[in-house]
Amino acid sequence: MRTRPTLSWTNQGPSLPRATTLTDVVPIVAEGGVLVLSGAGLSTESGIPDYRGEGGSLRKHTPMTYDEFTSSEAGRQRYWARSHVGWRTIARAHPNAGHHAVTRLSGKLSGVITQNVDGLHQAAGSQDVVELHGGLDRVICLDCGLLSPRIDLDRRLREANPDFHVTTDEVNPDGDVFLPEETVRGFEVVPCAECGGVLKPDVVFFGENVPRPRVDQCYELVDTARSLLVLGSSLTVMSGLRFVRRAATAGIPVVIINRGETRGDAHASLRVDLPLGTSLTELADSVL
Repeated sequence: MRTRPTLSWTNQGPSLPRATTLTDVVPIVAEGGVLVLSGAGLSTESGIPDYRGEGGSLRKHTPMTYDEFTSSEAGRQRYWARSHVGWRTIARAHPNAGHHAVTRLSGKLSGVITQNVDGLHQAAGSQDVVELHGGLDRVICLDCGLLSPRIDLDRRLREANPDFHVTTDEVNPDGDVFLPEETVRGFEVVPCAECGGVLKPDVVFFGENVPRPRVDQCYELVDTARSLLVLGSSLTVMSGLRFVRRAATAGIPVVIINRGETRGDAHASLRVDLPLGTSLTELADSVL
């Protein structure tokens, strides 16, 4: 059974204390064995807005769900038109200071799990990143299972839509943008080049399950970590929150650095409210 998407979360209990310095974070990271779990907030300084933070895109945008994409030809047309425009912003985004700081800290890390689909951890030089929700740089055929580069699909979509000239600076973390229905209506979607089947970005849509082997890999990383460092995630969706709960239940320290409250605050031993680029750079400078 596929889970229903959780698009919002409201804290029902008292707000928990949040530090505004890294004083207590430094010795935890210095000890090593740190597993990083990153979210959309880490990429905002690269020009990709998050879903739920201040000015987050969920205030005016509902992400595509798996059921709508697979059951509706009109839904797929709308998604691919919007994503075709948004992909240009994702493709030209560069890692920010936060991504580079995570790479610098690699000697202290046991792994990196990212909820992001933008590939910026890897672009910054981080190795063996587990992309929990997949990556926008790949496309999968739902019929034959063929994986192909997004750049190839981008070329085919341009050829199929030579008069489609739309630009926007407002892109969402999933690469989607808002376009009026009249703009979307004439967009031509291309099929799989191998079998003619339905193409989907190799990402986990809202309402879709993360593949079980990937979940098990993440659980193994949590179980062998000395600490879990959450960066820029509200932890609203269970796909990320479950790892925080797992670590807390096992007595593994959970440190959350995020602007504002998160759904995982009650499970954290330390919560820090600081901008990620500057704070992670300071953290790397202090530890290394």
